[in-house]
Amino acid sequence: MTEIGYKLSSEEHRPNDLVRQAVMAEQAGFTHALISDHYLPWVDAQGQSPFVWSAIGGIAAATERLQLGTGVTCPTIRIHPAIIAQAAATSGAMMEGRFFLGVGTGEALNEHITGHRWPEIEVRQAMLEEAVAIIRLLWQGGNQSHHGKHYTVENARIYTLPEQPVPLLMAAAGTKSATIAGQIADGLIGTAPMSDTIEAFQKAGGTGPRYGEMTACWAEDEKQAIQTAYKIWPNAAIPGQLSQELPIPQNFESAAKLVTPEKNAEQVVVGPDASKYLAKIDEYAKAGYDHVCIHQIGPDQAGFIRFAEREILPRFSGVQSRAA
Repeated sequence: MTEIGYKLSSEEHRPNDLVRQAVMAEQAGFTHALISDHYLPWVDAQGQSPFVWSAIGGIAAATERLQLGTGVTCPTIRIHPAIIAQAAATSGAMMEGRFFLGVGTGEALNEHITGHRWPEIEVRQAMLEEAVAIIRLLWQGGNQSHHGKHYTVENARIYTLPEQPVPLLMAAAGTKSATIAGQIADGLIGTAPMSDTIEAFQKAGGTGPRYGEMTACWAEDEKQAIQTAYKIWPNAAIPGQLSQELPIPQNFESAAKLVTPEKNAEQVVVGPDASKYLAKIDEYAKAGYDHVCIHQIGPDQAGFIRFAEREILPRFSGVQSRAA
């Protein structure tokens, strides 16, 4: 059965607002949340980009049941994997079995800021595999060193480890990445209901949970939702590999000029009709995802959460009641 989660959009909200949203999501009955890890937003209209690990600390203290994962962190260029290993271990210790680390090959948007070159996808995949190996090595505890092709770790030890191991999930947008995820990760994160991605993950030995991220814009008026989605999240309809290759928000804004509000809305569930949300969730379920995390675009997070509590969550398993 499918579990329904809530997306904490670091590109759109200030850190204290993210903490409050996590509390509201938990109270409404969402079982899990994904929180994005960005240095820059996709476009300036989104307007925010807090440091995700600080926000996670606040969420850990403010919630009791909500499962939380990064959706997703890139542990390869902007931040060394040894540092990500420590950050995730601390988050796991604070959340006591409720945290998981989601990783991916990243985007130039966030990773170019330190001045390092942005390599082609095959190199980024190899870097991610090595980074995951380092993270798992350090999570074993004890003094550890690593001298690899892309990274060096010397005499590192993570002293603060969680009592329960942190699951490590990997994002995949195609069958090659999904195959790697099946080999090195404890689960999969995807942004489209593509069954071939799930099949590749499982064929490569992947047996863990599959998280799908679904983008929506709830509003009482559908036309308003279409305009809000286009203003704040026009990157939804930017095609191909551009989302991995463009380095600054202004580039995404230029690319978005080629997209109409209506075309953008084809990639986003918009408006007040619950049947549209349920149909899209069903697409993910049929593709093989057992968790679907809904990203609500725009400022009206409370309105969406009330809508979901009333119209969406009661239909699915794993819902956490307010009295739980």
